[in-house]
Amino acid sequence: MVDSQSTPARQRPSIVTISSYLLFLFLACQVISLILTLSTIGKTRDVLRDAYEGSSAEGADQVADFFFAFGLGSSILLLLLAVALGVLALLNNQGRNGARITTWIIGGIMVCCVGGTLLSGAAGSFTTGGDTGGDMPSGEEIQRRLDEALPSWITPVSLLLGVVSLIALLAALILLALPKANEFFRKPTAGWEPPTPGASYPGYPQTTAQPGYPQTPGQPGYPSSGEPGYPSTPGQASGSGQPGYPPPSGPPSSSGPSGADRPDDTPPSDRPGPTPPSTS
Repeated sequence: MVDSQSTPARQRPSIVTISSYLLFLFLACQVISLILTLSTIGKTRDVLRDAYEGSSAEGADQVADFFFAFGLGSSILLLLLAVALGVLALLNNQGRNGARITTWIIGGIMVCCVGGTLLSGAAGSFTTGGDTGGDMPSGEEIQRRLDEALPSWITPVSLLLGVVSLIALLAALILLALPKANEFFRKPTAGWEPPTPGASYPGYPQTTAQPGYPQTPGQPGYPSSGEPGYPSTPGQASGSGQPGYPPPSGPPSSSGPSGADRPDDTPPSDRPGPTPPSTS
């Protein structure tokens, strides 16, 4: 029989808790990044429309709409994946190994996405293409117009959020792979433990006859009527003189015969004889 009470509860190591906090930090950074993207995506589309207007491109509006949809869609996708990591962080705290494996998979994808976005933002989104021939605007020209239209603090804040989120995500994934975390996520094996002599089963009192089983009347050690601390059965007189019971309430009865049946102890010479009849 397996005693579930003897199995100690698993203690969550601090590295797993810190990893969950780092995943929550990554989620917060992605939320702020989405807010910044929503606040600047409209001006970015207007700048691109003005830059490509009058060029040989098929349509300035189509180019601007493409960059608008791509930037907004990628930000929303990153936020959804960050929310999934936040849910997985809660499951990791419960010691679910499947959640940890899923965290590694989604976290690896997010590292590539955030790292690529960070490198692109640090180098400039539109400056890597160099000059283009014809009447097409160059990347430097588009980036210059974006810097003039957008606030000056947007680019540094975006880079800072990218660096913090990338470091937090990498640290969280590394902490989940440490040996202490492996011991926490390892499923405990239930072993069989022999019953201890003298131990009682749940729901049964322990007696001196057989360990773990209730004792029946008539066995040694079972309390019977008339003993101290146990009520007497109906119709059975309780033993007098035993501790814990009062004496009988009626007058004490003698052990010999009653007065009417008691034999006369007077000597024959002192016994009164029959009264003679009168002669007068």
